[in-house]
Amino acid sequence: MSDGHGPSPETPPGWSAEQPPPYSAPPASPWTAPGSPEQVPYGQPYGQAPQQQPHAPGPQPPYPHHPQPGYGYMPPPPVLRPGIIPLRPLGLGDMLDGTIKLIRSNPKAVLGLSAVAALLASVPMAVGQAFVLDSMGSVLTDPSAVNNAEQLDNTVTGFAAQYGSTLVSYAIQFVVVTLLTGVITRILGRAVFGGNLTAGEAWQLVKGRVPALFGVVGLMVVIMAVPLIAFVVIGVALVANGTGAGGLLGLIAVFFILYIAYYLFFRTRFAFASPAVVLEGRGPIDAMRRSWQLVTGDFWRVFGILLLTSLLVGLVAGVLSFPFTIAGTLFGMLGAGSMVNAVVSAVLIAIGGTLAAMFTYPFEAGVSGLLYADRRMRSEAFDLVLQTAAIEQQRQGWVHGSADELWHPSNSAGS
Repeated sequence: MSDGHGPSPETPPGWSAEQPPPYSAPPASPWTAPGSPEQVPYGQPYGQAPQQQPHAPGPQPPYPHHPQPGYGYMPPPPVLRPGIIPLRPLGLGDMLDGTIKLIRSNPKAVLGLSAVAALLASVPMAVGQAFVLDSMGSVLTDPSAVNNAEQLDNTVTGFAAQYGSTLVSYAIQFVVVTLLTGVITRILGRAVFGGNLTAGEAWQLVKGRVPALFGVVGLMVVIMAVPLIAFVVIGVALVANGTGAGGLLGLIAVFFILYIAYYLFFRTRFAFASPAVVLEGRGPIDAMRRSWQLVTGDFWRVFGILLLTSLLVGLVAGVLSFPFTIAGTLFGMLGAGSMVNAVVSAVLIAIGGTLAAMFTYPFEAGVSGLLYADRRMRSEAFDLVLQTAAIEQQRQGWVHGSADELWHPSNSAGS
């Protein structure tokens, strides 16, 4: 016999009899019986008809006409928003707001991992810059030292250290940013439904997709490097044929403009390859083909959102890193020859680079992931799939790990 506090035998497994209906109580029924309490005005005795107020004698002022909803009108249901975004096609404001909510809802996983990745990528470059500033500092204090052979060797060594550290920094950045993008995308996929993942849980879900992620990044590097290799070959051929400096400068200018257009085009076309790898479980080539398909028909909108996000993120990152970069530069140049100043300079520059990248990495990954979700909603009605799942999860009272499977291509009308 039930005590009135547990689910009834008819309640489906996993559901609670005390669980409220999704998101809000159902609106009051418009079919109200005459004389019921809902129709009795406040202060009027129950069972009596409401009294009509007499009109004052004389001409009555005209009353404005306010159109009322038709009989039986029901307002549209509110948009479901169980997590960081409303489950409908998104605008730019929704994506920016959703990315901020992603960071705020899971700061340890998102900002913590971003800080580690940014620090690993910033330290080698900061050390190289400190060497260069230290070698140039004595030239600023004593300009005649520029002709000194020892000073020249120190300067060359400093620049070699900077370029070497830059290559090391880019190599580290290639690895950590690829891994970070995968982890953040997986956290975002769960946050859409209002669920949270720790960094360890996200890594367990992503580690099987790491080879495919590196495959996508490697293919992108090849695509971006092909025009550079062609340019070098053409430039060497022109120099061998005796082309002057003016012709080479003109070639460089034309190539620079064309390469920017080339880079932006393919960067936009393959913007959704990483989310397709992580959330849909696709291979590198299939994920790039999938991204191309999703961007088709909405190229300029996707391009504009990605470009605006990059400009916004770059501006904020510059503001965050500027004070530390200036302070580190001054320490390095004005305290030439001092090991303490070189260390302080490297630390300050590293802090500035870490702060900038710690903001840049998750924000760009978040906007890219939400833009991917928006394109699936617009081109495949994927918002209906998400809404159905969200209602069921709201009834159950929690977000199950099976929510991740909704991103699989089998739930896509275009797959």
